[in-house]
Parts: sequence; structure tokens; C-alpha cells
Amino acid sequence: GANFVHPKFGPVWATSHLGDETVSLIGTDPKKNANNAWKVVQTLKGAGGGSLFLKTHPKSRNLWVDAPLNPDPAISQAVAVFDINQLDKGFDLLPIGEWAGVKPGAKRIVQPEYNRAGDEVWFSVWSTGSEESAIVVVDDKTRKLKAVIKDPRLITPTGKFNVYNTQNDVY
Repeated sequence: GANFVHPKFGPVWATSHLGDETVSLIGTDPKKNANNAWKVVQTLKGAGGGSLFLKTHPKSRNLWVDAPLNPDPAISQAVAVFDINQLDKGFDLLPIGEWAGVKPGAKRIVQPEYNRAGDEVWFSVWSTGSEESAIVVVDDKTRKLKAVIKDPRLITPTGKFNVYNTQNDVY
């Protein structure tokens, strides 16, 4: 899930659903927002089911939602990104798999992870063990491609958690 301050409902925890396209926002502040605490305060419609991870950062206005297990390559090879301050406007779908420029393969996009500064988001591009995979780096502010990391040793790359952000409970 992802934690952020919702412009209307205060602190929330967001979670995606494996079986459908929804993203649920649950109020998490029983002291200042008791009426919304531990309740779904908003449901967003994402790109499609099959999501495993979503992420934001305290310095970001973006909520990134993957869907690597979706059967439609147009969805599993992309990522939905919402503007936290304008959630009702829906999402932009970014073609991370296309940006990766890897050879033909599954190119399932998974696990957005922020760098320490909170200005880059790193995505894993999964293909099978015999196909090319990569890591794609996106500028969080502009939502534009910054870099693609490729290496034959990158096979369905996961577990690229930012140790600083995890140890310091940044998100």
C-alpha cells in the first residue's frame, strides 16, 4: 500500500486489488479525522486488475499503480499514475514497457520504488528468464523517462527496495 495525505480526507492508506481495477483509500487518522478512520473514503478506478504494488512519496504528488498480472499487455506493460491533488481526474497510463526498449517478451511492469530524494521512481520490467528484462527510471515530477538499466544479469528484477526509505519509514 501507500500512505499519503488526501486533500479532503486527511491521512489515508491506499491499496490496489488483484482481482479488479479498484484502488481503495482508507482513512487512517482516528484522532483528527475520526469520522473517516478505518473506512474506505474513496475508491479510484485504475487501469485494470492484476496490481501488486502501488507507491507514493511524501515529496511527491503522484500515486503510481502497477498491474503486471493483467492479461492485457497494454495494461501489464504500463503503469497508471494519479495526481494525489486531483484524484477525480483519473490516471495517466505511461508506457514503461515500451520505454524499456527490451526485446520481445512479456515486459510486465512491477514494483514502483522511489529513490532517497523522492524525485525518481524505478520500475522493474519482467520478462521470462530467457528474455530481456530491465529497470526503467522515471522522473517523478515530469513523468518522463530518465534512464533504462539493462544487463543480462537482470532477470525479472524485483526486491530493489530503497534501504534508506524502508529503514526510516519514509512511506
